[in-house]
Amino acid sequence: MALFDSEFLRRLEYLSLVSRRVFRGKLLAQRRTKQLGGGIEFADHREYTPGDDLRYLDWNIYARYGDVLLKRFQEEEDLHVYILLDVSQSMSIASQEKFDYARRIAAALAYIALADMDRVSIYAYADEVKDILPITRGKDRILSVLRFLERLEPSGESTRLKHVASALVQRAQRTGLAIVISDLYDQQGFRDGVDLLRYRRFEPHLIQLHTVEEANPTWLGDLELRDIETGDTRKVTISERKLKQYREVFAEFLHSIDAYCRTYSLSCTRSTIDLPFDELILRMMRAAGVTA
Repeated sequence: MALFDSEFLRRLEYLSLVSRRVFRGKLLAQRRTKQLGGGIEFADHREYTPGDDLRYLDWNIYARYGDVLLKRFQEEEDLHVYILLDVSQSMSIASQEKFDYARRIAAALAYIALADMDRVSIYAYADEVKDILPITRGKDRILSVLRFLERLEPSGESTRLKHVASALVQRAQRTGLAIVISDLYDQQGFRDGVDLLRYRRFEPHLIQLHTVEEANPTWLGDLELRDIETGDTRKVTISERKLKQYREVFAEFLHSIDAYCRTYSLSCTRSTIDLPFDELILRMMRAAGVTA
């Protein structure tokens, strides 16, 4: 199946309809800033002061009580959504299925945001930033997003989230949501990168992906293992005991991510790649309390 075929586009439209304007304050949320006049939604009143625009006088209040008050509004402000997509070599395992899955998730989230008139940018990263889709807006820009994602290839000798976080905070004209799509196999640790985003007032959201085999391998016997990112090889003899130890280490790795996210009230969605991508997005919506 093509990465972005007609069936994929049909699913994107469905997700957009389901999610439209329902992630308020959670994920892909519409941000509102209180401003005087010209807004979308009434907020409150304040007393008139000389020089204020008379168009915003509340004449009903004046007629009834004689009070000279101005209407204040909440003006809807478009959100900047930054998608940080891991394109390191570890994402290419399972015949690149994990990488393709990650790109579909990125495309779905970008489409939802663009359809809601938010602004989207994508940073592809490994040991450094590999490519950037500049900030874009409008549902009709989804084809540019898909072309950008299609041309990406796994690369890099390591994963360094801190590098892409540094690039983002230096380039971004405004803060916003920073959605990290990765397996989080970061040799330097992903926390420094997320901490930098938090300190600079971005809102990090983690989407961690892995395969069933990564969590629960079944290999036994004498093997030569190669680190897909560094190229280092090691000959090992794998027994049931070592498999058990590996599973325990992997489970502890996942637990440490959960503990970190709970400590700083960060959202983290985890999935194996056998879950259909649209079901993962719907799971995120349910976690945000926006679907039945």
